[in-house]
Amino acid sequence: MPAFDGATRDVALGLLVALGIGLLIGAERERRKQDEAQGAAAGIRTFTVAALAGAVSLQVGGLAMLCTTTLVVGLLTTVSYWTTRHTQDPGLTTEVALVLTVLLGAMAMRDATVAAMAGVTTAVLLAAKLPLQRFVGSVLTQRELWDGLMLAAATLVVLPLLPDRALDPYGVLNPRTLWLLIILVLVLSAAGHVAVRLVGARFGLPLAGLLGGFVSSTATIGAMGARSRRNPSERPAAAAAAVLSTVATMIQMAVLLAAISPQTLQAATPSLAAGGAVALAFGLATTLRALRRPAAQEARRDGAFSLTGAMAFSATVAVVLLMSAAARKHFGQGGLLLAGGLAGLVDAHATAISMGALAAAGEIGPRAALIPILLGITTNTVSKLVVATAGGGKSFLLRVGPGLVLVAAACWAPLLLGRPGG
Repeated sequence: MPAFDGATRDVALGLLVALGIGLLIGAERERRKQDEAQGAAAGIRTFTVAALAGAVSLQVGGLAMLCTTTLVVGLLTTVSYWTTRHTQDPGLTTEVALVLTVLLGAMAMRDATVAAMAGVTTAVLLAAKLPLQRFVGSVLTQRELWDGLMLAAATLVVLPLLPDRALDPYGVLNPRTLWLLIILVLVLSAAGHVAVRLVGARFGLPLAGLLGGFVSSTATIGAMGARSRRNPSERPAAAAAAVLSTVATMIQMAVLLAAISPQTLQAATPSLAAGGAVALAFGLATTLRALRRPAAQEARRDGAFSLTGAMAFSATVAVVLLMSAAARKHFGQGGLLLAGGLAGLVDAHATAISMGALAAAGEIGPRAALIPILLGITTNTVSKLVVATAGGGKSFLLRVGPGLVLVAAACWAPLLLGRPGG
């Protein structure tokens, strides 16, 4: 008996995938029909046959026959909907799913993997009717829906339209990069909002702050400050989140130095460990104080983020970038400490990366790179204090400022005590 060639195997695989798609979607519709005790016309057999009809039509007659089959199925579903239009909730889900099943069956003959993924996704969406309805109707607020649409527009509409090149004389202001920073702040704020909705402000915000620090500690502090201003009852938890974000900064900086210059990491380990330990201790203490407060009633009308606050944060970063670029141009590359401090105003990781790269290239020693790194951490602390004040006001600064200052002091302590690593 001759073996199947490649083309025959592809056809057989496509038919099997089409069969599986029809059975999967049909089983879900059959179950729904029995649970709701409705006499719907399409069940497991109808969906299975529809998927196979789409596959066979494309294989035998090409696109023309597929269009004809889809049109016939569409007419049949129209008749079915017309006969059940007087029921309490006739809907169009089953009818639309039937037409889609025909197309998925045809897709299986061209790309079985993509068709299978689409079929499984369709079945999951159909089965998730009640959870989705409950989420949209009872959990999701109108303001949260609007915020989600704004975030989607900022990411999928505005971002692709922005030029990906510097537009200023110093070559540092990239519109796409600055807008990505806005999106980052929005996402961090939304993550904190989701965490609060899931486990409450006292637990959710500190967790969101710790995780957000791995993306940007400064942005996390700005987002938590804005949240503290909008909801004063959440100020202790937001302050804990802000301080805990610096723990992630120390961990991330250690990982970056390990990849770029292990010798520099060895020299910086005591400072990073001391700073991380103080940040963790202060953050946990602030979290415990927040847990002692009675849980605040969640304001359902509150939004997930502030677009104005995110844009203000991005504008602040743009100004700092311009100032740093101008200073480097006038003072040259010889001012290592100045360069490290200015880079730290925007991001402490930038200083660690640049100094680690110089040490790896042999231009400076690992211990010589330590002071600019610590200076970058210090100036970055100043930036965080400014962002905390701008986002959450004086009351938020009084809760967060001592922790941030203690972290910076702890980073300097091993060097000042004469105990640098290496």
